[in-house]
Amino acid sequence: MSINWRWVVLLPFVWGAWNYWQARPVHHAPGVLIAHDPVQVDLGAPPARLRKNDYQITPLESFALEARVLGTERYRFDRGAEISPVDLALGWGPMSDESVLDHIDISQGGRFYFWHVKEFPIPRRDIEIHSANMHMIPATAEVERRLLHVRPGQVVALTGYLVEVHGPDGFRWRSSLTREDTGNGACELVWVDKLDVR
Repeated sequence: MSINWRWVVLLPFVWGAWNYWQARPVHHAPGVLIAHDPVQVDLGAPPARLRKNDYQITPLESFALEARVLGTERYRFDRGAEISPVDLALGWGPMSDESVLDHIDISQGGRFYFWHVKEFPIPRRDIEIHSANMHMIPATAEVERRLLHVRPGQVVALTGYLVEVHGPDGFRWRSSLTREDTGNGACELVWVDKLDVR
């Protein structure tokens, strides 16, 4: 059997082009896409605990948001990947405006979201309180499929809970309950019941 070396050489380029096409960012005209902040409501009497794999999940607050996707990061091998396979960096208010985001470099890694500017297009505090890195826990296989195909620039609308997770070996992971914090522990841990993407 002979090997067609031309295809051997071309295959990585075809694969790379396909992956880029699948994950290509969506661009928008200047202007705020999402004017309102995420909505968080005290549960009062909390609902029954949830489960995913061997993890017990306690809802802390109900949570709903509409936001622009600033970045996505897939996780397969870290401690939380069994329950949260993807993080979304999300922005609303001025952080959903293309003319603002054109001046901000955004990246993700190690369950954090990073931004860098040469010159602030808006005040630092506006960046901090109108964007967040959120660890997504899909409630169903269909929600997980949608989460894993979200692209930067798309707008997502989701409902669910901010939660605390306990694992069988003492593992504990708790969501932030405010959009005004920064640094370690400031990320939201979101049980996603429903997800719409546009």
